[in-house]
Amino acid sequence: MQHFASDNYAGICPEALNYLIECNNSGHEAAYGDDTWTQKVCDRIRNLFETDCEVFFVFNGTAANSLALASLCQPYQSVICHELAHIETDECGGPEFFSNGSKLLVARGENGKLTPDAIEQIVTRRSDIHFPKPKAVSLTQATEVGTIYTVEEVRAIAAIAKRRHLAVHMDGARFANAVAALGVHPSEITWRAGVDVLCFGGTKNGLPVGEAVVFFDQKMAEDFAYRVKQAGQLASKMRFISSPWLGLLENDVWLRNARHANAMARLLRDRIIDIPGVSLMFEPQANAVFANLPVAAANVMRSKGWKFYDFIGAGGCRLMCAWDTTPETVEKFALELRELCAATA
Repeated sequence: MQHFASDNYAGICPEALNYLIECNNSGHEAAYGDDTWTQKVCDRIRNLFETDCEVFFVFNGTAANSLALASLCQPYQSVICHELAHIETDECGGPEFFSNGSKLLVARGENGKLTPDAIEQIVTRRSDIHFPKPKAVSLTQATEVGTIYTVEEVRAIAAIAKRRHLAVHMDGARFANAVAALGVHPSEITWRAGVDVLCFGGTKNGLPVGEAVVFFDQKMAEDFAYRVKQAGQLASKMRFISSPWLGLLENDVWLRNARHANAMARLLRDRIIDIPGVSLMFEPQANAVFANLPVAAANVMRSKGWKFYDFIGAGGCRLMCAWDTTPETVEKFALELRELCAATA
């Protein structure tokens, strides 16, 4: 049974698994990232973004975000983010911990997105020594409510950030879904738009484990390898984290997977939007549908075995689609929900 609780529920996509098996059958390789597989993937990522960037691999998104932000800030400085950003709501203080105290300064914004005005307001709020000096801006792409920053929005935020001497970090746990939805080259939404470092998510897009931290500003990557090691994120058999990336990057499987997940979210939206008692909270742009469901119906759906979360940030229910979500799963969920809502209306 497939579920809508999280795109982390999905397994490994075949292309990634094939490279993992091929890597395992290739014999001995050097450890700690000095293997040929990791070097090949790093070069593929540089080719993908069309720039000479520094690439590192860690086990998960919390480590990627936390270590990247720690490399941008001193302990007495701060990071500006949206109040619903994953680094604020779901990482157990990881960014503050790994930066030895850099504070997160949160701002409100419609549809889960920061705005240049919100950033400017925080930066200019105080300048005295008693306040943690802003040093970075963090964008979640796609956002925690399933919306997407356009190229123009990223450029505008990066412009105010550069004017205020702030680095720009992008939490790209669902970066693939954003690129697929926008239909732009990945460079256009990152370094060409002013992003300094991207946490490029692969786990939610078909990988077994592991995220890539991509520094477009290579100066910011100085000694980052030591941060990775100290945090317990340096895999001894790094090739088993990096090699599955080849399966995603080859023939643009990463985009194919993302497009499919996005399409399933649109299908789900279309199937439930007219159900009595159901209302959309945000217009789906990536692979998530946020909806208010009748409480009684939602409880019965869960009792029937469906898994989905109440969203901790904006309320309502979060229904996530994955690279392997089938149309049949969407239709079955929507039909059962429709029948329950009709029965209780």
